[in-house]
Amino acid sequence: MLRGEKTATAGLAEDEEPVEAGDRFTLHDFDDEPVAVVEVTEARVIPAGEIDVQFARDEGEGFESVDDWREAHERFFGRPIPDDLRISAIRFRLVERL
Repeated sequence: MLRGEKTATAGLAEDEEPVEAGDRFTLHDFDDEPVAVVEVTEARVIPAGEIDVQFARDEGEGFESVDDWREAHERFFGRPIPDDLRISAIRFRLVERL
C-alpha cells in the first residue's frame, strides 16, 4: 500500500459498508498506529464475473490472472465465489503518509 503497489481492493458487497469516490480513510498498522490516508477514486458493486485481470493486478497481491484472484479470495472469504456474487470493487490512491 505505502509503496503504491496496491491501488484496489475487493470485498463481499453483502458485508461491506457502501463507499463513494472521494471518501477518505486512515490506514492503521498492526499496532493500530495511523500510517496513511487514502482516497477512494472509484467504488462499484459488480458481479464477480466482471473482475478483470487489471483489477486483480491492481490489488497488489501478485495476482497474474483472474483465476489467481478468485482462488485467493475464496480462501480469504472461506466460500466459493460464483460469477454472480456481488463484489465491492474499490480503487483508491494514497493521499498522505503519516
